[in-house]
Amino acid sequence: MSYEQMQNNKVFITGTVASTPEYSHSMMGEGFYDFTVAVKRLSGQDDVIPLTISERLMDGVDFSVGTLIAINGQLRSYNKLVGDKSKLVLRVFVRELAEADEQSPNTIELEGFVCKPPIYRQTPFKREIADILVAVNRAYNKSDYIPCIAWGRNARFAGNFTVGDKVHLIGRIQSRVYQKQLADGVVEDRVAYEVSISKLDLIKPEE
Repeated sequence: MSYEQMQNNKVFITGTVASTPEYSHSMMGEGFYDFTVAVKRLSGQDDVIPLTISERLMDGVDFSVGTLIAINGQLRSYNKLVGDKSKLVLRVFVRELAEADEQSPNTIELEGFVCKPPIYRQTPFKREIADILVAVNRAYNKSDYIPCIAWGRNARFAGNFTVGDKVHLIGRIQSRVYQKQLADGVVEDRVAYEVSISKLDLIKPEE
């Protein structure tokens, strides 16, 4: 992966281990494990964020539930087949373990391209929201598709974006529980992940 591709998708998380690592898969003889980390919001609520880590980074590290841990990584997306439908799955890929910094517990910085028309709306209480799907380039001609949400003036700004616009954003990864009604009428709790944007810029093409 080139330096530029590493810089267009940067995640820093400090939180406590919420679930211990479980084996996920192997690639080129290297094993990978999935686990979750709970990160406190200012409101006191936790965002529980899913991560994938190489076995090569795990030696000598305490992954017990409740242990404070800090990582640098990238937010990746994968398509997972659920029944006959494809579901977008988001996970943080751990690139390195870092020193804990509780002053900046959950930060993500992305640079990518708007790949669907943004959806701008207002809540019943007149709060402005815009949903943006951002494609972030990765090595080997792959891209990660990251759902993002903007608020207030950033939402109004994003509402004017068009497909193909290049954007730079800073925010945090958040988890959100929602209810899904299944075909048999059963209502199931599910978790969605998205980037809540705090700073948003449009990168204009060089003249």
